[in-house]
Amino acid sequence: MENSRSESYAAAGVDITAGYRAVELMKRHVARTRNEGCLDDVGGFGGCFGLNLAGMEEPVLVSGTDGVGTKLRIAMLLDKHDTIGIDCVAMCVNDVICCGAKPLFFLDYIACGKNVPERIADIVAGVAEGCVRSGSALIGGETAEHPGMMAPDDYDLAGFSVGIVDKKKIIDNTRMVPGDTVIALASSGVHSNGFSLVRKVFDVENNTHLTEPCEELGGASIGETLLTPTKIYVKSILALLEKVDVKGISHITGGGFYENIPRSIPDGLCASIEKASVKVLPIFNLIASRGNIPERDMFNTFNMGVGMSVVVPKEQEALALEILRSHGEDAYVIGTITEGKEKVILG
Repeated sequence: MENSRSESYAAAGVDITAGYRAVELMKRHVARTRNEGCLDDVGGFGGCFGLNLAGMEEPVLVSGTDGVGTKLRIAMLLDKHDTIGIDCVAMCVNDVICCGAKPLFFLDYIACGKNVPERIADIVAGVAEGCVRSGSALIGGETAEHPGMMAPDDYDLAGFSVGIVDKKKIIDNTRMVPGDTVIALASSGVHSNGFSLVRKVFDVENNTHLTEPCEELGGASIGETLLTPTKIYVKSILALLEKVDVKGISHITGGGFYENIPRSIPDGLCASIEKASVKVLPIFNLIASRGNIPERDMFNTFNMGVGMSVVVPKEQEALALEILRSHGEDAYVIGTITEGKEKVILG
């Protein structure tokens, strides 16, 4: 690699040596994510992962892909890049776990206007932390320099996760019945959706107060609150699946309650949610008041403090809450499954 340098390519805006430097800086972060399935080190042409299929009758691979969206703009404005990777992993693995699948490995993709090795390493440090929190191995990725297409300080981040589940253990909502309990798992904040609206509400491009203490947020700044990483629920849900008959799981992302909860509810049934039971986080009250946003629009855009919901039998409600809370979740009941055509009602 020492002799690999193109003066012509560098003149066009792409520094190959910066890419090599970034890889060297990120290797120690990637090493934290290694598990028994990893077969080689980062830097090859493909990431290899060995599958342990012991005890599985019909193994099914489940994949999920996503990015961080315009939350990245907040990271750029605050020049803080070491947590945004957690969001990228979370958005993927939290989807994969909704099927009951255990995430195995993750790959990321970073496009940037200019490769600043230290910044790229910070981004990957966050990705690695997200992988550690979800039990995934970071087995590869790609960093692409796009001069002329992106401003030097701009970048985009996306990735994908692959998980595995025995076919007979895939979450099957066909067994859901009226009387089942809907449990909320608290979010850590806005997570990684709705940021186009968030940026408009707070006028982030011109707001010089993003890093100042905010009374409505208990002294925390708007900037740091918005950058709070998306919570990863993988280990808590895996523990729940071992002892509870989970009938449905929803990852509350873009579209909020009205679009995500129905995805886990079968036709003919409805999740009747008690709005008064939802522990709405202060940041959402601030967004609503500053932006003069109607309540329905808030619940149709943001997670409102509920990052994930699960449906369990009424008789296992107490056990489910005990397991989730023992794994650090703020879990509580927000509703019941009833008969109905709307799939979700907030009353």
